[in-house]
Amino acid sequence: MIYEVAILGAGASGMMCATILNNTTTAIIETNDSQAKKVAISGGGKCNITNKFMTSSHFLGNSEFIKKAFDKFDEKELLKTLKDNNIEPILNPKIVKGTYFCKSSKEILEFFSKNTSRCKKFFNHKVVSVEYSDEIFTIQTNTTTIYSKNLVIASGGLSYPSLGSSDIGFVIAKKFGHQIKTISPALVGFTVQKEQFWFKELSGLSLDVRITIKDKQIEGSLLFAHKGISGPAVLSASLYWDRGQLSIDFLPHHNIKKLLNSKQTISNALPLPKRFIVEFLKSINLEDKPLSSLSKDEIEILSTIHKYSFAPAGNFGYTKAEVTKGGVDTAYIDENMQSTLQKGLYFIGEVLDVTGELGGYNIQWAISSGYICGQRIATSTSRSD
Repeated sequence: MIYEVAILGAGASGMMCATILNNTTTAIIETNDSQAKKVAISGGGKCNITNKFMTSSHFLGNSEFIKKAFDKFDEKELLKTLKDNNIEPILNPKIVKGTYFCKSSKEILEFFSKNTSRCKKFFNHKVVSVEYSDEIFTIQTNTTTIYSKNLVIASGGLSYPSLGSSDIGFVIAKKFGHQIKTISPALVGFTVQKEQFWFKELSGLSLDVRITIKDKQIEGSLLFAHKGISGPAVLSASLYWDRGQLSIDFLPHHNIKKLLNSKQTISNALPLPKRFIVEFLKSINLEDKPLSSLSKDEIEILSTIHKYSFAPAGNFGYTKAEVTKGGVDTAYIDENMQSTLQKGLYFIGEVLDVTGELGGYNIQWAISSGYICGQRIATSTSRSD
């Protein structure tokens, strides 16, 4: 049998594409034994499905390409689609501003299952190679050969290797002439240099901070960890960091200079956990004494609490990363997610050089790109009929 379309990957993007098509001429090929395993664990099992503030400014990638995609299918369209299927995510900004969560990730998994019931699903199939000849893609897996007129690469990136991630999407892209923008772990914690080893003494402590990296400012929670720092603000900041300095304001909603008349000691006067203040003061070699007694030079030293700059040593790697940044260069992908270099070849989701911040942005991107791709294939195949 020759399928109309073969979708490589049963994550959010691939399953959304299949949802639009949902017919017996669509094949879904997945390494794992079931669909959307990453979706199942997202949002702590409640699936942070989208965000109220869905704009290209929250993404790393070609902003015009991203904007065009959301013009076709944005968070409002997704929420409406889910509501039509009796799923109503709830706005919960506790972790990241504007994030929508489902009652359970199972709602989304059931939505995908119900709306792809007619598709042929090849689970536990690892793609080994792809060839193209006479307008047909030949997809060789570890157990069978699948033929298709169209091929959708929805294989994701390298994050979560425990869930079967691989570089197959990038391998296929290169085979057909596509460039791969440098890939690296993203939405991941930072390891630190020796000068920041005092962070490790605070393992388990969480603070609200503002992180400045390049031209971006990100507010949210920072979690001190045994290896360095993590938490929502750090994960989003990691999206924009390659190497070099970043700056943390540990007291973003207060101005330390307005507290200088206090006769209280620094650790008692500042609205921060004493445990943090003690370690911070050690790191800047400043005595814990009354704020009112600080010299001009000491005030400047203490003011670094608003702009503590350092260069991370690195990050926690793909095993801890939620996504992979970089990927297939969108310069050779049209607004319908089709390759401009190879007829019938599409790329969607995380495999593309489009990566969002923490807070539902990446699942929305996966679903939007999958929807657009599915609509394009549905339209083109109906015309050919």
